[in-house]
Amino acid sequence: MNIRTILFDLDGTLIDTNELIIQSFLHTLETYYPGKYKREDVLPFIGPPLYDTFVSLDRDEAHVQEMIATYRAFNHAQHDALVREYETVYETIAALHRNGFRLGVVTTKINATAIMGLKRTKLDPFFHCVVGLDDVKNAKPHPEPILKALELLDSKPEEALMVGDNYHDILAGKQAGTKTAGVAWAIKGREYLEKYEPDFMLEKMSDLLRIVGVESV
Repeated sequence: MNIRTILFDLDGTLIDTNELIIQSFLHTLETYYPGKYKREDVLPFIGPPLYDTFVSLDRDEAHVQEMIATYRAFNHAQHDALVREYETVYETIAALHRNGFRLGVVTTKINATAIMGLKRTKLDPFFHCVVGLDDVKNAKPHPEPILKALELLDSKPEEALMVGDNYHDILAGKQAGTKTAGVAWAIKGREYLEKYEPDFMLEKMSDLLRIVGVESV
């Protein structure tokens, strides 16, 4: 297997934004639907674009945009306080970069917010492209964001691997023609991801090095 390009989801894959996302949803939903939503209720909202989540709750376009704005304001204000790093991520990404792999981020966040997370965890120098929600017409699981990243990296699906923590990532990779890897630390659980049959399952990010033939961190 000749993998030379690796694409990563951001939230829940490269950086631990789970608490930030949960708190952002709880803040927003408590603002608009007081007392209606608990922590466990928002877990299914992690992954899809904000618009898709909020439009499923309220069909009024103006209300949806208000909720998105409320979410993002809280999310940005609390970002640096709540974002955490996952074990072995920094060392692994640095090693892949050092060994000449083309690296990209494909996320359902808007581009500027994604870059905030990469800067917070000091991962930003290693990535050659970031494809955010505002860079494409169709979000994952549509293959467009992955194909866009591959184009920016001058790469082909058959030499690429998509790594993510949600079914959107696995399905998008499959539809784009890349190999796929799930991460066992996904907040929805390993078994949930395995149902979508990724080619690989990572117990920790450094497992990636063995898969692509890099000796060590």
